This record gives sequence, C-alpha cells and structure tokens, in this order.
Amino acid sequence: MSTPVTKKLLNDPEVCVQESLEGLVAAQPGLRMLQGHPVVIREDIREVKTSGKVTLLSGGGSGHEPSHAGFVGQGMLSAAVAGDVFSSPPPQRILAAIRAISQGNKAGTLLIVKNYTGDRLNFGIAAERAKSEGLKVAMVIVGEDCALLSPGKSVQRRGLCGTILIHKIAGAMAELGHSLEEIKTAAEQAIQSMGTMGVSLYPCSVPGAGPTFTLGPSEIEIGLGIHGEAGIKRQELSSANELIPSLVKTVMASLGAGVKSVVLVVNNLGGTSMLELTLVVKCAIDSLLESGVAVLRAYHGTFMTSLDMAGVSVTCLKTTTGSNLIKHLDAETTAPAWPRVCLSKSSGAERNDLPPLIQQERKKTDVTVKDEPLPMDVQKGIMAAITGACKVLCEKEAELNELDSGCGDGDCGHTLKRWTEGVYEWLSSHDGSTRFSAHELALHLAHISESRMGGSSGALYSIFFLAVATELKNGTSLADLTRALGAGNKAISTYGGASVGDRTMLDSLDAIHSGLSKATSASTKETLENAAKVAEEAAERTSKMAAKIGRASYVRGDLTKDKKDAGATAVAYWMRGAASSYM
Repeated sequence: MSTPVTKKLLNDPEVCVQESLEGLVAAQPGLRMLQGHPVVIREDIREVKTSGKVTLLSGGGSGHEPSHAGFVGQGMLSAAVAGDVFSSPPPQRILAAIRAISQGNKAGTLLIVKNYTGDRLNFGIAAERAKSEGLKVAMVIVGEDCALLSPGKSVQRRGLCGTILIHKIAGAMAELGHSLEEIKTAAEQAIQSMGTMGVSLYPCSVPGAGPTFTLGPSEIEIGLGIHGEAGIKRQELSSANELIPSLVKTVMASLGAGVKSVVLVVNNLGGTSMLELTLVVKCAIDSLLESGVAVLRAYHGTFMTSLDMAGVSVTCLKTTTGSNLIKHLDAETTAPAWPRVCLSKSSGAERNDLPPLIQQERKKTDVTVKDEPLPMDVQKGIMAAITGACKVLCEKEAELNELDSGCGDGDCGHTLKRWTEGVYEWLSSHDGSTRFSAHELALHLAHISESRMGGSSGALYSIFFLAVATELKNGTSLADLTRALGAGNKAISTYGGASVGDRTMLDSLDAIHSGLSKATSASTKETLENAAKVAEEAAERTSKMAAKIGRASYVRGDLTKDKKDAGATAVAYWMRGAASSYM
C-alpha cells in the first residue's frame, strides 16, 4: 500500500521554490530576485559593492525556510541562492549569484556553506570558477551538529540552525568594514564554538510525496538533520522537562568543559506551535542556569526548518559578556527573518513592483596573466597524453566498477567513461590547428568533468581542474605545473574533506605531486613515467588503508580489505595512459 501524498498549499511542486521566493520579495521591498535564477539579493547591492564592503552569500536546498533568503538584508547576507527542495543548487546558479555580488567589489565575497557533500562540492566548483575569473572569494563550512560527533572523519558534523548565527556575525562585521580574512577567521572561530541538537515528533513531507519516515504514536526521533532523514536514535516521548535538558546536556558537552555563558537559539523545525516553542525555551534556559551557565541572549522562532516537521533544535554558542560576538548579534539588520520587515531604503514603501535585477555583463578583470597559447609541439604532446588517458580509462571501466562495488556505488568506471566520451567529443570538435593555452585546456577539462561525469566524482574533478587552471595562468614550466597540481589537490581536500591517507583519489594525486616536486632535469616523457609509477604505488597502498571518508567509510571493513580504492586506482591508470602516450 503506497503512502498517501501529504496535503500542501501549492500550485505545482515543480515551481513551488520559485513562487515562494517571489512571494518573499513581493513582501520585502529591500529584496530583489536575480533575473533567470532562484536567487534573492539585496536591492542596494551596487551601493554595497562600491562601498568596498565584503559581500556574503549563503544558500542550499529549499525546504528550510526562512533560511536562507529570509536572512538577506543589511547587516546579514548580500544574497542567497536556492536549490530544489532538499537539493543543493547547481554550480552555475551559485556562480551567477557570486558574480552578481562580487564583480566590481575588491573587498571580496565570503560563502557560508552548510556541511553537506552536495553543498560543499557545488559551492566549491562555483568558488573555483569565480577565482579563475579573477574574483576574490573565500568559503567557510558550518558543521555544528552534535548528533554526529566522531573522533574520526568518517562521519562529519552537519550544518544546522547555528548557520544563522554565522550569517549574523559575518554580516555585522561586513557592515563595519572588516576585511574578508578577518570575517572568515571570526566565522570559523564561532563555528568551532557552537553545537546543535534536534528532536522530531512527526516527520516532514516533501511536496508531492508522503512523510519521509514513520514514527509510532508515542515515538520521537533524536539527533536528526534538516533534510527529512531519521535521527541517530528513537525513543519514547517524555515531558519537555525531561527531554530538553538532555538535548542541552549533549550540546554543552560538545563545547568542552568550563563554559560559563552562551547564546541560545531554540528553533522551530517547521510544524511546532508557538505555545510549545516558548515552553521549550523556558526548559532550555532553566537547564542552562541550573548547570551554572549564563544565557546572554536567547533567540526563539522559525529560523531553519525541515519543511513541516514537528520538532525543535537547540543551539548554544559559547561566548562572554561584552564580547564582539554579542555586539555583532545585537547589531542592526534589515533581514526579514531575524525578524524585521526589510523596507526599501529609497522609498520606505511597504512593497514595490520593481522588476528583477538584471545581472551586469561579465567584464574582464584587470588581473595581468601570462595566458599565451602553448607551442604547437607541446600542445600536440598534451593532446596525445589526454587521448592516452581516455583510452586506458575506457579499457579499465569494468575493473574500476568492480573495485567500487560493495564499498561505493559500483559505477566509478562508468562515471569516468562518461568523462572520456565528453573529452573525445571536445577533441573532435576542433581541428589540429586550434591553439589553446594551458589555462584554457584545464578549464575545458573542468567543464567536461562537471557537465558529463555527474555525482561527487564529477564535482571533485571539476574543482581539481579549476584550481589547476587558475595556477596555470602564470606559466607552464614544470615548476608551474607542480604548483598547479598542488593547488588542485588542496582544492579537493578543502571542498571534499579528504586528506592524504584517507583512502581516496587524493592519495595517488599527492604521490604525483610529490614525484613532480622531486623531478630533476629528466625529459618530460621520463618525468611523466616516474609520476605514473609513484601513482601506481600509492594506489596499491590504499588496499591496506581504512576508509575515513565517503561512502566506503560507512561499510564494514571486510568489504574494503585488501582492495584498492577505485578513485586512487583510476588516477594511476589515467596517469599511466598519459605518460605512455605523451610525444
């Protein structure tokens, strides 16, 4: 028997996100839509950019309203980008938002991203593309979920309601004229100083579908996220005086010993009555005071939801009386969800019917780069190497799928074959006389990775090639290539969360980088052969490693024992193919 579709006040689930954003903007004259995108932006964004202040962008999947568009306004976000319900916005949409608030702004832009794989990767791709265009962009990852505390990296803390405190702190600092580096540092320190724990009494339901999970008449779900997923444990419903102190205790334990004062946020997950919410606030404050912790500020309301889920989350941010964090939280803002009506600075009207903002044409940056076409003999050698890499990946498709089975999706080989098909199509679309710079070649490979591979692999390879492309603007010597490869590896680690030794593609890539760093005056062919050799050795070593990140980290250890990592092995294969075919 199928689960009945839950009733919603919608027109069409396919366009509900766009219509919801349009409704918000219609009621808040200080906000505008970005033409062609589900992006909400400050109406005075041009003045903000010319004032030399840092701009802020956040966003993610929809279904968390009022996050994130409700926090756009003076003193908070400059713009917010929305994906479909519970789905990260695609990189091109994020990039459009970055361009809208970054072009012509030398102060730079900070991306505030919740710690979910899709958000990290898609915002990461957009950030690297923006950097390759000469825009100044930095990013912080918010992960304060106390339900997923782990000594290892296999389970990472999700970004929850604490994200809105980062919006507020960073927004106030931007308004005061702090630099991008200062704001990023303060945001990262605040992220490390807070924790969140949630509880659900009833599940949510996605538009056009039924409840995302089921609960018995007296059951509740503890330690859940904001995407309709179940929690870490299920238990019987108890009184608020019993339940809420247990959540507070878990949150405070995550902050370490000796915490004397906090900022408290009690958040409605979507379907909780105000009567219950303020009762929970009392329970939380009483619990903190009884344990000797002062509550310097207490916020309660609907801030970051999981659609219509009945439940609450409790967030604590440790701080001290008179600290800058308190001053930033107290600073004025026009963001409607803080909550205030965002009135138009120009008219003061209750609403307006101004058309959406039209994004300015992208202009060339004034950054001077050495972006000359490659010598034809060098380009032919590189094209031969790329072709050789593709050939080997096609031949190894089945083997890579097998390595990926059991501990992954079993599609590593298939995914990389889609990439090779995209590369072959691109190569066939140009005759042999077309000249490219190294920077352009890397950008083409990044675009193919993003558009043809799909999934996390496509995002990671795209991020890798984008970072490589940015570095190759300044030269194509062996030293430049080595530096570019290092930048690509760093980008994968930054946005993907992996480190060398975690049993991922990064193990082989790092070996290649180390090999190139130690290269002497050997020929290019010999240098590439040596790089392939160390990549193969690194891939072999992954068979003795425990997976610490990604899907493989969630499965039983016997499924990966004595088995090479598919991603690392793929790197070794394409490096060998490239080395063998280079002319």
